[in-house]
Amino acid sequence: MDVRLFDIQFLSLCTITIFLKPDSKYMQRALDLAAQGLGRVSPNPMVGCVIAYGDRIIGEGWHRQYGGPHAEVIAIESVKEKELLPESTLYVNLEPCSHHGKTPPCANLIIASGIKKVIIANQDPNPLVSGRGILKLQQHGTEVTEGVLTEVGDFINRRFFTFHQKQRPYIILKWARTLDGYMARPDYDSKWISNECSRQLVHQYRAQEDAVMVGRKTAHYDDPELTVRHWHGRNPLRVVLDRQLVLANGLKLFDGSVATICYNFVKNESRPNLEMIKVPEEGPLESIWQNLYQRQVQSLLVEGGAGLLTSLLKSDYWDEARVFTAPTEFGQGISAPEIPTPCHRQRKISDDTLSIYFNNHAPN
Repeated sequence: MDVRLFDIQFLSLCTITIFLKPDSKYMQRALDLAAQGLGRVSPNPMVGCVIAYGDRIIGEGWHRQYGGPHAEVIAIESVKEKELLPESTLYVNLEPCSHHGKTPPCANLIIASGIKKVIIANQDPNPLVSGRGILKLQQHGTEVTEGVLTEVGDFINRRFFTFHQKQRPYIILKWARTLDGYMARPDYDSKWISNECSRQLVHQYRAQEDAVMVGRKTAHYDDPELTVRHWHGRNPLRVVLDRQLVLANGLKLFDGSVATICYNFVKNESRPNLEMIKVPEEGPLESIWQNLYQRQVQSLLVEGGAGLLTSLLKSDYWDEARVFTAPTEFGQGISAPEIPTPCHRQRKISDDTLSIYFNNHAPN
């Protein structure tokens, strides 16, 4: 099953429990819990945990906020009958940590709790963990089983895995297009192609990602705020590419209200909530990815314009694309990019159509 064909809610326990074996059923519940951390726990992974005694769940939890307790801690603490723990099984979608970070190692807590059986969906690619959590559990007599619903775990934590495996953010492209294939009018005006529901969904997308990026023309012609105004959540880091620093200082991107980075070929400079970062003219994108990686930016939503999006598509620097097609037509204008891969899934957003694409050949 290609899990990318489904929304997280379509993978929920309530809809597919009857098709799953017990281990998969409890792991699916852990994954459902983990998904609730989207937009709240980065740069940590999304993790959910379920503790089962026999055929019933006696404890569960999920990592709710970066710096807060991990899923295993919350799940173990939620168990009222602690005497049942040695005879229980702990299900967690990601290998328990074995190092001291903002919180103590979860592997140590599992060992101290007396739990003797742990089932895991995915190993943690973070070099600070990367098998050490599993090894520690095994060395203390805990039976560890790996590989239950691994593909679903990969998909839910695709941002985290890409970040650690490719040393760059997970890159999501987003744009709106007309039915006849344009994303702006001849004068670059693009307000508004998609409907109000689609625009609200984009604000939800922003709240889920660490950073949002636009090119110079989009910043100039649309003057976007790139904030989360129509959804609950944190504002992402704003990123703009202005090679020669020709954008006006009065743009909303430079209002100092939200942390913003302007990558350019001219200079380095810092202002309140605004950094100008000079990147080389040769391979600027690679330098931007490296800088964002160093800043622990796990995911990047790129909202345009056509030039930047096309450049990323041609260079294969994208992992996912979300394209809104509205029923309106322009007749002429700025053509929307073409994606060289089949659509994985479509859904209706009122009278708009949202198409989702995944890139199976994205480079490191």
